[in-house]
Amino acid sequence: MTTNAVCSITIQAPPESVWPWIGRIEKHAEWSPKPYRVELVSGEPDSVGTTYRSVGWVPGEKEHEMDVVLTEVVPGERFALRADDHQGSFTNTFDLRKTDGGTEVTYRLAFPPMKGLAAVVVPVLFPLVGKADIRKRMKLLKAKVESAP
Repeated sequence: MTTNAVCSITIQAPPESVWPWIGRIEKHAEWSPKPYRVELVSGEPDSVGTTYRSVGWVPGEKEHEMDVVLTEVVPGERFALRADDHQGSFTNTFDLRKTDGGTEVTYRLAFPPMKGLAAVVVPVLFPLVGKADIRKRMKLLKAKVESAP
């Protein structure tokens, strides 16, 4: 069983104002509800193939490390990455779509098939904790973009 999430939000700003908050992975910490940091490992910032190391909170681990590679960067439209840890590869995709009043941002997260205890715990905890954090994160993104000068 694979765990997935999809969350959309409409931001009252054009895609070109939303993009810097999504397309620059370093800015993701500014709209994370939990402590999060990312550092460049190799490549050109915000380009396909560039690698990063991220450190953030997951249930049971405050300093969870992941190896991140940018897999798709289409300015103003799509930003995707793969984040790897001992469980496997997680895919994160942000799609931006221009609307009458601004930009609809759709975030998709797909987990790898979980192993061991995680195979039992993740399907139960993620809908309760993880999805709530994703909604908070998207609301923080909206607030940051809409309040930016």
